Amino acid sequence: MTGHDDSDPEDEEYHPAPGVPRLGRDEQEAVYGPDYTVDPPEDGIDPVSRAAATGAADSEPDVAPDGGTSATGGDLDPDDYDAVDVFDTGALDLRDGSDSCYKCTSCDTSCPVAEVDDSFPGPKFQGPEQWRLKRKEDADIDPSITDCSNCMRCDSACPSSVPLSQMHNEARGEYVDEQMEKLSTEYVRNRILSNYRFFAAIASKTPRLANFVTGLSVTQWAGEKLLGITGEREFPDFAEETFREWWRKRGGARVENPEKRVAYFHGCYANYNTPEVGKAMVRVYESFGYEVMVPPQQCSGTPMFANGMLDDARRHAETNVEELARAIGEGADVIASCTSCSLSLRQEYPELFDLHGIEDVAEHTFEALEYLRIHEDLRGELADAELGGESFAYHAPCHARNQGLARQAIETFADVDGVAVEDVGDSCSGISGTYGWKAEKYETSMTIGAEMFEHMEAAAGEVGMTECPTCAMQMEHGTGYEVKHPLQVLEAAVVD
Repeated sequence: MTGHDDSDPEDEEYHPAPGVPRLGRDEQEAVYGPDYTVDPPEDGIDPVSRAAATGAADSEPDVAPDGGTSATGGDLDPDDYDAVDVFDTGALDLRDGSDSCYKCTSCDTSCPVAEVDDSFPGPKFQGPEQWRLKRKEDADIDPSITDCSNCMRCDSACPSSVPLSQMHNEARGEYVDEQMEKLSTEYVRNRILSNYRFFAAIASKTPRLANFVTGLSVTQWAGEKLLGITGEREFPDFAEETFREWWRKRGGARVENPEKRVAYFHGCYANYNTPEVGKAMVRVYESFGYEVMVPPQQCSGTPMFANGMLDDARRHAETNVEELARAIGEGADVIASCTSCSLSLRQEYPELFDLHGIEDVAEHTFEALEYLRIHEDLRGELADAELGGESFAYHAPCHARNQGLARQAIETFADVDGVAVEDVGDSCSGISGTYGWKAEKYETSMTIGAEMFEHMEAAAGEVGMTECPTCAMQMEHGTGYEVKHPLQVLEAAVVD
């Protein structure tokens, strides 16, 4: 046998002796280097496995040029070998997940960044290969981890359920903590974008002034020159009345029903920028007899995960988990109108944080339209609904696809008279939250979104529809179309 053996690792012709471990191909490559070739000895045991099994360690091992151990060198002492922790994650260890990767490259072919950027090594390298192949003496995270948009399509593409996005989040967090210069423009810019909620809360105190200032061309110019925030995009307007202000003035819930109770996680954007989405959610759910709770909450952490600010994300998660777990204890399920928020609560929280109640929150969290489709007869309710003849170009966000919700809006409105919803394809919008707001990523984001723009313009409707607020930004930016949330269309159909 010479070169890489493509035979089944369990091939009957290559059995080690009973009780003796045998290195698999990945381990051989890690020890010998990727180009090493070896013919198996007659007993079927490679030299390193034999040394480890027999305890032969009388001489110092020869060191190969790549820092590994020479296959022809001395014996090895197993006591000298420690597990290689690629990322400093305490008790978290994703090596089992990385070992499930068999390099099929499904994740790479699904990655929208890799599709348009030949220099990006792709999710397979960013995840399992960094976990599995890095050396202690060369444990730096590759800077290309910041080019990952955190769309998380790789999770859905992987046939072996490798926790790719979890690996990416951990790697990004370590890179930011240990390798990124804290006084650099990139770090400061990313910290600002990650903590959008903080700045939106300030801007919402004087929304007209904030909208005027952010709308000035000099502001956009300064943002790009000083912070690296692209000047090609218009800042979103802040609402003159936030959702939570409206909720307090309204007097809170108008339906009391302990048998049907939901806790609304509105997120940052529906609170500060598009409160009409939150209002639609409340009115629709109340029309179905639900008591709506609006607990105290912080940012879901989605922009923080995407920028490696895991300490910030944890602080917000602590508040969210505590408040949402309390609501669940009062008989509520958690509803989010943003698919990135629901994905964060459902998947990223339990993957990254060990907080009391976090599994309950993940188990009881749903996207708003998803929950109604599960628990209510939407088809029957919409059978007699009539809308004003609008046609919509619908884009399913990547974070909706990761939750199996790619076609929920299409199916919900398929039989409603006076409304047509056309799917504009499975392409990524390209903005990926804060990703498309970075000056150096803007062209990449627009190249990724080009297919979606083309499909939208070819669709019959000139109004967009999506569940994700940043996808809505990109859709509007690339086409000029007005974009609505499915809840707003549902409100027009079922609420008197």
